[in-house]
Amino acid sequence: MTDKTRLYTVSELARELGITPRAIRFYEDKGLIAPRRAGGSRVFDYRDRGRLALVLRVKRLGFTLDEIKDYLSLYRVDGRGIAQLKRGYRLILGRLKHLEAQRGDLDKLLADMEALRQETLRLYRERGGDPEELVGMSDTTES
Repeated sequence: MTDKTRLYTVSELARELGITPRAIRFYEDKGLIAPRRAGGSRVFDYRDRGRLALVLRVKRLGFTLDEIKDYLSLYRVDGRGIAQLKRGYRLILGRLKHLEAQRGDLDKLLADMEALRQETLRLYRERGGDPEELVGMSDTTES
């Protein structure tokens, strides 16, 4: 049996992708995957597996379920996938811009926190504290 002919149960697909069966049902309920029926069971083929793997990847990158659903809906708009790629590119650019802004905010926060740490260390010394007492405190919250 080749990968293209293999069918997966919910449990098998969950195990293969490292998620729970409940997560698969969630994505199914959201309309991101649509398994077939074999008897009374839902089964997934290689396309479902690939689609779900893509959903999980872009979800980890911070895309919303609505963005993912919109992107996936363009899969068969044209034979070459140009509409889907254009939409994907726009989404990627938007996400990159958002992440760059977050990085800027985080860099500022880290600089402010380091300045506060240095100021606290200076005050500790000025008031007679031994800075060696503070060594190793970065791993604890003791005072």
